[in-house]
Amino acid sequence: MTAATRGKVLSLYMRVLRVARGWQAQTAVLRDTEAERDYIVQEARTLFRQNQQLTDLESIKKCIDECEARIEIGLHYRNPYPRASYLPPMGLATQKGRRFLGQQRLRKQAKPVYLQSHDET
Repeated sequence: MTAATRGKVLSLYMRVLRVARGWQAQTAVLRDTEAERDYIVQEARTLFRQNQQLTDLESIKKCIDECEARIEIGLHYRNPYPRASYLPPMGLATQKGRRFLGQQRLRKQAKPVYLQSHDET
């Protein structure tokens, strides 16, 4: 990781913590606000520690883009939780064969940038 990339990642982490510190829930209930603040901080810690060992600049850039997208979406919609991806789990293909593999590949490509770090449920 270069010094510029390291600085970008650290400033992004500080930005997430600043957003969490000033976060106000839409319901304006203190309990909801605290829960959402805790979620933001825990999610940031988890994802930044999970990606701490990355050395490939392309994968680091993808993680930075995901973080920036999640910050902007969260601030815009006033919702810290990731937006759901509405792709059916096995909508078009059977459980085996080439169609299944093609369906998995298309689903992975269609995953939004702000959900790249989350596994499908």
